[in-house]
Amino acid sequence: MAGTAHAELFAPPSDSAEFKNLVGLSREALEAEITALGEPAFRARQLWHWIYSKGITDFAEMSSLSKAFRARLAESFVVRRPDVVQDLTSADGTRKWLLRFADGQEVETVYIPEEDRGTLCVSSQVGCTLTCKFCHTGTQRLVRNLSPAEIISQIMLARDALDEWPSTRLDRKITNVVMMGMGEPLYNYDNVATALKIAMDGEGVAISKRKITLSTSGVVPEMERCGRELGVNLAVSLHAVDDETRDKIMPINKKYPLKELLQTCRDYPGTNNARRITFEYVMLKGVNDSPEDARALIKLLKDIPAKVNLIPFNPWPGSFFECSSNNAIHRFAKILNDGQLSAPVRATRGEDILAACGQLKSESERKRKSERT
Repeated sequence: MAGTAHAELFAPPSDSAEFKNLVGLSREALEAEITALGEPAFRARQLWHWIYSKGITDFAEMSSLSKAFRARLAESFVVRRPDVVQDLTSADGTRKWLLRFADGQEVETVYIPEEDRGTLCVSSQVGCTLTCKFCHTGTQRLVRNLSPAEIISQIMLARDALDEWPSTRLDRKITNVVMMGMGEPLYNYDNVATALKIAMDGEGVAISKRKITLSTSGVVPEMERCGRELGVNLAVSLHAVDDETRDKIMPINKKYPLKELLQTCRDYPGTNNARRITFEYVMLKGVNDSPEDARALIKLLKDIPAKVNLIPFNPWPGSFFECSSNNAIHRFAKILNDGQLSAPVRATRGEDILAACGQLKSESERKRKSERT
């Protein structure tokens, strides 16, 4: 389902004919809009600065632009943020926003503060097409892809909420961005790529590609392209060490089995011992957590610059898996560490507001499901 046909099938709605959103346009596209008004190209660079470096949404506040130009912009364009339907803060400081877009569709975005960093978890689709059995998002049908504007605006709205403008400030709370929210980013590659190029632009949002991680369940055809064109860090949702188990819990494995997936990881551009691929591994009791599984994982990854994130399974309403015991998780980690694999156990964050890994799902979808049952 990857590629153009998939993108067209689940395309986001276009902007209304009356006002066009300037957020999400590439530099080239923004320049084309501005020069079409008869303005010089440097005006687009000024606008870019106001939108992405200053975080300004009101043309009237863009003081370096002439009043006449600001008035013309206001007649045809907007700088739009999604609506915040819900803003929840966990007991551990994790924050989750339920965002609603112009067509009424919703996604969740999560901010996770830590001592040495602040990570923003960004969604790429409304729902998900992958139906991984342990993931709450996978129980929500795929509605559509997010547009570049809807992806980059999650970062911008989080900066609004955390008082993070301008982007040049040194005390930023958001230091890292992970494409690990709702959806499979590589099934919406073109829109995700446009948004991440905006995020990485040094004269705008200014997040280094070294601080951006894209997580995929293993969409093999797009992985090399991602590394070559974007150069962001790669995280792979692995979760099993053999095809039989992975087929059962991650149906995408039937299309791109382990041998093919791992070879693509070996070939991922820019990977080395200083810049390793992260393999995500959710710990499921009695499914993938035995010492034999740990030893098999070492063999699988032996020639790949890799680290493994061990993720305690986060239950959600209706889930039928159990989390591995604490002893089983730490025994698994010790075997990997003894095998020269870095294997930190990810601390569960935001569980009380369903913001932990694998728990994201549009609140409206939860309510509709509740009403049906």
